[in-house]
Amino acid sequence: VQLQASGGGLVQAGGSLRLSCAASGRTFSSYNMGWFRQGPGKEREFVAAIHWDGSSAFYADSVKGRFTISRDNAKNTVYLQMNSLKPEDTAVYYCAADGRSRRVVVYTGPVGYDYWGQGTQVTVSS
Repeated sequence: VQLQASGGGLVQAGGSLRLSCAASGRTFSSYNMGWFRQGPGKEREFVAAIHWDGSSAFYADSVKGRFTISRDNAKNTVYLQMNSLKPEDTAVYYCAADGRSRRVVVYTGPVGYDYWGQGTQVTVSS
C-alpha cells in the first residue's frame, strides 16, 4: 500500500483545512486508517483513526470536537477535516494504514500501523 497525503498549508488561527490521503492498492477498504502528527522537536503523536468500514472513529483529546476523520472506500481516500485550528496544531501530518485486514481493534499508537505516507505540513499562525 502506498499513501499520498495532501492538503496541508498555512492558515490563520481559527481557520480550517482538509487533509486527504490517497491510497493505492485494492485492500485499502479493509484497513484501519490513522492520522498522526509531529511538531517541531516533538515525538509523533496520534490525532485520529477510523475503523476499516467507517463504523467508528477515535480522536486525541486535543482535537476532539474540532477534527473529523472520514473515509471514502470507493475512492481509496481518507480525510481529516480540521476546524478551529490553533497554533499548537502546527506539525507535519502523516496518514497511516494498519496492514492487517479487517482488524477489530483500532490502534492509537504509531506501532500499530505498517504503511505511512510522506507527510504534509500544516502551519497555523496566531
